[in-house]
Amino acid sequence: MGQHHLPGNPPIPLILRRSAQARRISLRVSSLDGRVTLTLPRRVPEREALAFAAEKEGWLRHHLARQGAPVQVAPGILLPVEGVPREIVTTARRGVRLLPDRIEVSGHAPGPRLAAWLRELARDRLSAACDRHAAALGLPYARITLRDTRSRWGSCTQDGALMFSWRLILAAPDVLDYVAAHEVAHLAEMNHSPDFWAVVTRLYGDYGPPRAWLKREGNALHRYRFDAPEPDEAAA
Repeated sequence: MGQHHLPGNPPIPLILRRSAQARRISLRVSSLDGRVTLTLPRRVPEREALAFAAEKEGWLRHHLARQGAPVQVAPGILLPVEGVPREIVTTARRGVRLLPDRIEVSGHAPGPRLAAWLRELARDRLSAACDRHAAALGLPYARITLRDTRSRWGSCTQDGALMFSWRLILAAPDVLDYVAAHEVAHLAEMNHSPDFWAVVTRLYGDYGPPRAWLKREGNALHRYRFDAPEPDEAAA
């Protein structure tokens, strides 16, 4: 149905979605990226749904403030790469250069180019980690696929295909390594039994700190937007 904005400072982007199954107007704020979705039944006028959202403005702003505002990737912002905040700087030099305190990117709209480069860096790091853990386990994996998943950091299929979120490259190396060990461990144990966690411990060691970090801080990695900003989601 398109995008609208709830007036205010700042305005709140809304995605309006009409649903044949909906029986009432509902408002959802995504816990992953702050996307606000306003769902309305098929015959309810848009103005009624927007009035409902306006009534919930205080609730919306409270929840959005708790999880932090989205960050549009642009020159001058700090972006974590391998857990280290680095300033994005545009340069005439072609390509992308990762330096201790900054990331140099060519062009004036660095988002898409930087996302592609980070994806390849994530592939290199995850491939190396998975190769190491699979060799230690003595079981091969079939392939690695990278996606921008919002519901999980990794997965392993019955045929040994591994999938990871490329945004793991934004986290510290030990976090990425833990997720790689976690998914490789599923090659031996397709469950989360004590035997599975014993395999993770054998491959990685004490997985408690990186696992706790992902639960506590992982959602913040989804705040960074590498294309044009979009609206978000929540529940009322």
